[in-house]
Amino acid sequence: MSEADIQSMTGFATAHRTIGTVRVNCDIRSVNGRSLDIKLRVPPGLEALEPGLKKRIAGRVARGNIQVSIGAEAPADTVPLAIDAGAFRHVAAQAMALSVETGLAPPTTDGVLQVRGVVLTEDGTASLAPDDSEEIGALIDAALDGLIAARRSEGAAMAALVAGHIAAIEALVDRAADEPESQPDAIGTRLSAQLERLLGDSTLDSERLNAEVALLAAKADVTEEIDRLKAHVAAARDHLAKGGPIGRKLDFLAQEFNREANTLCSKSASSDLTAIGLELKSVIDQLREQVQNLQ
Repeated sequence: MSEADIQSMTGFATAHRTIGTVRVNCDIRSVNGRSLDIKLRVPPGLEALEPGLKKRIAGRVARGNIQVSIGAEAPADTVPLAIDAGAFRHVAAQAMALSVETGLAPPTTDGVLQVRGVVLTEDGTASLAPDDSEEIGALIDAALDGLIAARRSEGAAMAALVAGHIAAIEALVDRAADEPESQPDAIGTRLSAQLERLLGDSTLDSERLNAEVALLAAKADVTEEIDRLKAHVAAARDHLAKGGPIGRKLDFLAQEFNREANTLCSKSASSDLTAIGLELKSVIDQLREQVQNLQ
């Protein structure tokens, strides 16, 4: 797989096919979802085909809320027509009376027939049979082709945005690693100076002082957080390179990114390092917003 296989969870496609004399339409729409949920609406008489059709769809779409609607229309020249005689007489009489009153031309038959409700038609819905399952399956495949193409197109655009967010995270992590206040030796030196100022001429044992400094420095050290952030950057890039259904994996990494950024901010005693951590959290939020739309 590759980045070309990355799909968003949103898309729409439609396909048409003539089965016998019946025109059959298939509309497929997909939106974000935690898992795969398929809702299928078929014409009367095809209910027995639903399990097989859902399995067909699930074989090509891994995640999202999928709505599929299949409709059948009879040719216009086969739809039965009928004239409501009572409505015809009523409209004609009213029109004739107005013609006499106003001196305008009397109504024509064509004109009366064009009045809504005078000519009755059936809804034009045509029936299909389970024997048409192969043709209907081919119709769904055609609609799925369009849906997947749309999802891939949007997925490629979103993957580019995700790659940009990951690059921004990497740059911020590198800045954090280069901050003097993120270096263990610098942290120890700063803490020693602070303790000496606080203690003044105290006779506190130097070994005890060094032990306290080492303990505080270990608590303030962000080396592990930076190392884990770098590892998460590498993992995210690996997922993007492999492609496929990576939305959940990247969402998990976004949570891990956020966890490490929170810890970095809580340990920081430097305004510069804190500012980097806050900027990091902002980019991570943007990353997570994007990956939650990926399959």
